[in-house]
Amino acid sequence: MSLPSLPAGYTFHSGSLPSVPQYRYLRAASGLTPMTEAQSVAVPKGTWFGCYVTSDADNGTAVAMGRIISDGGWYFVIADMAVLPTHQRKGLGDTILKHLLRYIKENAPEGEPFVSLTADPPGRKLYERNGFVESAPKEVGMMLLDGWRDRL
Repeated sequence: MSLPSLPAGYTFHSGSLPSVPQYRYLRAASGLTPMTEAQSVAVPKGTWFGCYVTSDADNGTAVAMGRIISDGGWYFVIADMAVLPTHQRKGLGDTILKHLLRYIKENAPEGEPFVSLTADPPGRKLYERNGFVESAPKEVGMMLLDGWRDRL
């Protein structure tokens, strides 16, 4: 898999994440669930690898990102794939996803890794183009709803 190049005016940052304020803004502005400051500060500790793209036209602001949450052995979860709406349809998400997958390919131990993600409707075509398929009915993603702590 060759890594696509970015359009002029964008800079790729490999092996790191945007600052906490930029991370929080990028999540919220791109339609992902907003996170608190405390949640965002903990993100780097749980990240196996991350990357992001900045825009020269926006004074070096992060405009796209993605990361991998992993045990480094078998489970690799693509997370926080986000591109600001004004920077979509320029190949930024594809570049980030391909870079994350290449990193897994080159750094995961011998054997077939389990690579997964949760796809919202706008991202499904991108993921399908890069080899992801729906896991149902064999497996179905599940999550706890708000208020679960009160039930314990």
